[in-house]
Amino acid sequence: MRKKSSPLSTSVNSISRRGFLESTVVLALGLPLVGRSENAGPQQALGTRTGEVTDSTAIVWTRLTKSASRNANGVQFSAGGKGKKATVQPEIPSDVSQIEGACPGMAGRVRIRYGLAEDLSDAVATEWKEVAADDDFIYQFTLAGLKAGSVYYYYASEAAASGDTATSTVRGRFYTCPAPTDRKPVNWCVMTCQGYHDRDHADGHPIYPSMMAQKPQFIVMTGDLVYYDNDPPQATNTALARVHWERMFSLPRIKTALGETSSYWLKDDHDVLNDDAWPGKEFGDLSFSEGLRIFNEQTPVGKVPYRTFRWGRDLQIWFTEGRNFRSPNKMEDGPEKTIWGAEQKAWFKRTVAESDATWKVLVSPTALVGPDRAGKADNHANKTFQHEGDELRAWIKANVPEHFFVICGDRHWQYHSVHPTTGVQEFSVGAASNSHAAGSPGEDPEYHRFHRVKGGFLSGEVKTDGAESVLTLQLRDVDGAVVYEVVKRRGI
Repeated sequence: MRKKSSPLSTSVNSISRRGFLESTVVLALGLPLVGRSENAGPQQALGTRTGEVTDSTAIVWTRLTKSASRNANGVQFSAGGKGKKATVQPEIPSDVSQIEGACPGMAGRVRIRYGLAEDLSDAVATEWKEVAADDDFIYQFTLAGLKAGSVYYYYASEAAASGDTATSTVRGRFYTCPAPTDRKPVNWCVMTCQGYHDRDHADGHPIYPSMMAQKPQFIVMTGDLVYYDNDPPQATNTALARVHWERMFSLPRIKTALGETSSYWLKDDHDVLNDDAWPGKEFGDLSFSEGLRIFNEQTPVGKVPYRTFRWGRDLQIWFTEGRNFRSPNKMEDGPEKTIWGAEQKAWFKRTVAESDATWKVLVSPTALVGPDRAGKADNHANKTFQHEGDELRAWIKANVPEHFFVICGDRHWQYHSVHPTTGVQEFSVGAASNSHAAGSPGEDPEYHRFHRVKGGFLSGEVKTDGAESVLTLQLRDVDGAVVYEVVKRRGI
């Protein structure tokens, strides 16, 4: 079970770093490096993650490890899975820490020191918290009483074996939301679908430095963040599932990015169990319920998987949950078949209707508009969930004017679609690398305003221009170049 600290009266977050991270982020923040020894005590090879940020709260994720760096010389597995040429893989070692990229955990104590001053001269410290194997050596600090619209700097989690002497420190920053009445510029990025063996660079996917070049206040991690089933070795038990998270999120580029900004985390099928998963399914010895528990353990998320966040006067974002409440794909379609579930659906309609934000954006792990390829049966753009898809699209048309947009993950190609009968607009952000891009049914002139089978991400911006609020949504390639742009204006 995940541990959370008591709310504090201010906040900031922290991150573990060596090498690339220390030479970029730490120097950029003007903070002195803290020495460390591989054998001195608990380290933090995975850095930190700051999630669920509001105008006054945040969750800071930390994990203690035996080494300050990932296992770079472990057992190597090669690309495989769907659409890939079969390869002979090595045997899975009985000790999974011997797998390349693994970061075995270590018991110890951890705390966060944080403040609004870049040099941390105003730093506040949390209490030391113990971590152990039951929670995969993870602690998630709930910070409260934060200042809205601010940048927080931190000694990302100080770790210690015992006492108050830190054996490792990691540093970083995160952003809090502007107050709902404040009209401030907001810049963010959305990504999805990152295969470990398809990352196109040894240090991690090219989109991470490209996203950070946009200086986002937050990144939305939109599902399929690891692939239990498609990336060897298959994660058919808890220990292997945790290794998938360790090797992905210890990659320098990913660790660096997540230490420099805020983030929101959504899950899909491959990072909870396997392809098209729903409650009750199993994958080897890994159950769907265990997959949910591991996702919540490995990411800084709150107790309710569907939620909404207000980023100032002009922007409100909704994150929906597509796995916890869904009916089996093979169930006959009709009023009872659902992806969202009745409670989430009612929450979505109520909160969207109540919102007075200038721009309303839904980020969904799966498509609402599409179109998808004919053989798929897993999202609201497919015939297998057409009844609920029609219901949601009709409700959006009837209740939300043109200032509502959908951004979706899951699809491995980029597009801007407009539903031909309801006018609902959807942007697919595309896979995290070019080698992971594929699967499109082709360009459909009835739907598509833009279509591209390449990797990349979406960047969004809201700003004020005179008497207007301006929303810009840009699809970018893996190197950050804009390949498509939509700009909308509304009077304020």
